[in-house]
Amino acid sequence: MFQDKTLLITGGTGSFGNAVLNKFLNSDISEIRILSRDEKKQHDLRITYNNSKIKFFIGDVRDKESIKSAIQGVDYIFHAAALKQVPSCEFFPLEAVKTNVLGTDNVLSAAIEYNVKKVICLSTDKAVYPINAMGVSKAMMEKIFIAKSRTSNSTIISGTRYGNVMASRGSVIPYFHKQIKSGIDITVTDPDMTRFMMTIDDAVNLVLFAFENGKPGDIFVQKSPSTTIGDLAETMKKIYNSSVEIKNIGIRHAEKMHETLLSKEERLEALELENYFRVPSDNRDLNYNKYFFEGKKTKDLEEYNSFNTERLNQKNLISLLANIGYK
Repeated sequence: MFQDKTLLITGGTGSFGNAVLNKFLNSDISEIRILSRDEKKQHDLRITYNNSKIKFFIGDVRDKESIKSAIQGVDYIFHAAALKQVPSCEFFPLEAVKTNVLGTDNVLSAAIEYNVKKVICLSTDKAVYPINAMGVSKAMMEKIFIAKSRTSNSTIISGTRYGNVMASRGSVIPYFHKQIKSGIDITVTDPDMTRFMMTIDDAVNLVLFAFENGKPGDIFVQKSPSTTIGDLAETMKKIYNSSVEIKNIGIRHAEKMHETLLSKEERLEALELENYFRVPSDNRDLNYNKYFFEGKKTKDLEEYNSFNTERLNQKNLISLLANIGYK
């Protein structure tokens, strides 16, 4: 798949970038480039892997010139750079726009200019029916890569969308673990809140599936099970034989009760595959007659969210947590 090719990962010092490095460093890939603005994390990765296949570039997707320095000679891009923390984006929404919206446009414009073959843009459940600044910025990011995909002849641009990644930065799982080990109460926003349970390897495999199968403007979603936050806390107490209390603290700033990966409208158009949904882009042009006089019949379909997907029982949740090191 990547034999003798060069891959660029924007925002590549996070959980996703580490997972890609672990998967591909021992393959026949020629080079993996990491573009990020975090020199400390780059330094840590350099020491951890000590591999000549990895090349590090200090830069910011907000700055098109720094992208250009990293993108020359690149075959493929996984665009993971983003501001992801919901509360931070609520207080600094313009910063979310600069990174998630304008930064994506910079990456895609540079990719097209330098004839990159494929770009996969990583999005989030929060882009569906967005209620917070982070979600709005990611929804705009999706619109940008879909629009760019229509006008790019040499660069195939598609995307993925996923929700909670277990034990990644910002996940409650390491937080619950720390509270249990410290002997303090587990703080739960709402015990009935649901979240998809997807491992970081699942996230990488979703991106690879999009890479192999994506057509311009496609968005891919993985079918994933879910759990309630209350059940997750109780299960982690059981794993560690803990007697700490579970304390409900209420929903945080601009937080959703359930993660939504497909809207009702997208569900109408989505192609259901064995383990994934593929949402093709709407490739109608700006001939307004098509919009006003040529509609489509609708069906009564539910959105795809963490409330109506398969729900994990405690046994399966214990097994899934063990697979990522919580046992």
